[in-house]
Formats: sequence, C-alpha cells, structure tokens
Amino acid sequence: MSALRNIKSLAPLLDRVLVQRIKPETKTASGIFLPESSVKEQNEAKVLAVGPGAMDKNGQRLPMSVAPGDKVLIPQFGGSPLKVGEEEFTLFRDHELLAKINE
Repeated sequence: MSALRNIKSLAPLLDRVLVQRIKPETKTASGIFLPESSVKEQNEAKVLAVGPGAMDKNGQRLPMSVAPGDKVLIPQFGGSPLKVGEEEFTLFRDHELLAKINE
C-alpha cells in the first residue's frame, strides 16, 4: 500500500467525516506565550470532507449533518487517526460528532 501523500485525495465513505483538530492558541491576546503544558488539547475541529451519507433500510441515502468548512465539537477519544506528513487528521462517523459550532 502506498503512503497517502495528500489529504485532498482522501474521500470518506458512507457517513464518515474527515476532520482536523483546531490547534489551541499558544499566545494570549496580550502577546504572552503559553507553555505547552498549560495549553489543553481542543475538542474543536474543522470538517475537511464528508462522505455521501449512510443508507437506510429502504436504500435511501441519509443526509449528512455537517459539510466541509463547518466547525464541530468532537469527542475526546475515538475516531480513526490518520497522519499525512506532519499533519494529523481523524475520521469519525457522522453520529459520533458531538455538536456543530455555529459562528
């Protein structure tokens, strides 16, 4: 199997959602840099790609609850992690996402 070179070539299947965690701020509004130990891992992520949706028992496609570009709240654990170069991504099922963040 060849290594995935570009995350844009990954197309989630069924009801899967590809997200990337939003990195927490390492600097305060006043410009003070925070040590890594004080910066908690965020549970916010940006949706990069979504599958077409799962099928119900009648063969009808169920719509996805999020779209690329949406910000979502993801669970602390779970999902399928992916690494492309130095970048980290995670695949979740649509129903595993906790919330959509409306801004």
